[in-house]
Amino acid sequence: MNLKVTSTALPEVLILEPRVFGDDRGFFYESFNATYFEKATGVKQTFVQDNHSRSARDVLRGLHYQIQHPQGKLVRVVMGEVFDVAVDLRKSSANFGKWVGVSLSAENRRQLWVPEGFAHGFLVVSEWAEFLYKTTDFYFPEHERCIRWDDPALAINWPIDGPPSLSAKDEKGLPFSSAEVYA
Repeated sequence: MNLKVTSTALPEVLILEPRVFGDDRGFFYESFNATYFEKATGVKQTFVQDNHSRSARDVLRGLHYQIQHPQGKLVRVVMGEVFDVAVDLRKSSANFGKWVGVSLSAENRRQLWVPEGFAHGFLVVSEWAEFLYKTTDFYFPEHERCIRWDDPALAINWPIDGPPSLSAKDEKGLPFSSAEVYA
């Protein structure tokens, strides 16, 4: 198989590592193959949108989710490094309110599968990072929600010494206790 899958502390959030073919000329790998993805993860999904962002060191994006039209996300980094976080927002889950963080970089070529029902965010820990992600539903700004990155109820251990650089939208993130969640 061309894809290694590792579970995280949140069993539905998966680390994917593609098989890389490289030599002194460079490397090649399949960044996505629907058949391998389904066989390796047991998840059958159709991705409808690809997004690409570029951010400087200490930029923190998140914690984002869509309360209606929830999005599963398959995320990866093609330049630099980020600390990527998923938070379980499914009230019926034994892991409700718990988070997992994973280092994703151009060097380690890891991907993270963040299923529907989870908030997602990342912090850039390199000088710059380019972040790519596939989504299972389209972006609907009217359904987007944001939870504060530094909410003490979540106690996410972001690898940053000072305040991050946030968008105006992320500065207005709600506390976890006030956030709309999934059933």
